[in-house]
Amino acid sequence: MLKFIPSFSCRKALPAAGFFGLALCLVPALPPCAYADTVDIKYSVSLSVLPIGVAYLNGKINTDTYKVEAGVKLTGLASLLASAKAIATATGTISASRSLPTTYATTAANSKVSRTIRMAVSGGGVSALDINPPFDETPDRIPVTDAHKRNIIDPLGALLMPYTGDAINESVCNRTLPVFDGGARFDIALSYSEMREVKVKGYEGPVAVCAARYTPIAGHRPERPATKFMAENRDIEVWLAPVNATHVALPYRISVKTMSGTAVVEASEFNITH
Repeated sequence: MLKFIPSFSCRKALPAAGFFGLALCLVPALPPCAYADTVDIKYSVSLSVLPIGVAYLNGKINTDTYKVEAGVKLTGLASLLASAKAIATATGTISASRSLPTTYATTAANSKVSRTIRMAVSGGGVSALDINPPFDETPDRIPVTDAHKRNIIDPLGALLMPYTGDAINESVCNRTLPVFDGGARFDIALSYSEMREVKVKGYEGPVAVCAARYTPIAGHRPERPATKFMAENRDIEVWLAPVNATHVALPYRISVKTMSGTAVVEASEFNITH
């Protein structure tokens, strides 16, 4: 029996990539697996170098399944511009090239409004979707059709990136993620830039640096200045660190140039246990 597990989340914190779009989710138990990694990552969040909050990502990743949770809490002026607090959970399976979602949901909350999105995915397509309260219908919003809900990945599952080979390499970057967050459909195209060495509590070693581009597909308002800015944005970057036993990489650092400055989510602790 599946059960709803209530959580709080943030849909607007990083609109460029849907990263840490956060969830209230249906959570099935994971089957036992010999190769399971427990993930516990803590992040600092800054805007133009100024600290504006904290985030985390944790859960279990097996060779063929995952169950993860993410959360973010913004403080100060940042909490007035985006959802102030969020928690997310998501489940799915892992193929050779991408994660395949099973369940995802988001609840974004600030002092004015709280919205919950719950989504079930089967065969790569959305099989159930509940949005409460619904988004306002506006004539300038590009409609989301049934076709936009097929062959998708949710924002949280998109953070799990399988790679080939014994060590993390450029294959982890070269991909396009067809993301649907319940309200909008967009592509995130990643391309390899370079390898770097990093050192943080819990991890010392290589990361793959990927350039990222955001392309809105549906559910967006194309004439909004923020939409145009992000579609033309060439200053989005993701650093990926390996979860070696399962050949999956997770974000070590995400930086996004915004209209208010450069937002950075960077690991302050990166703990993986087997």
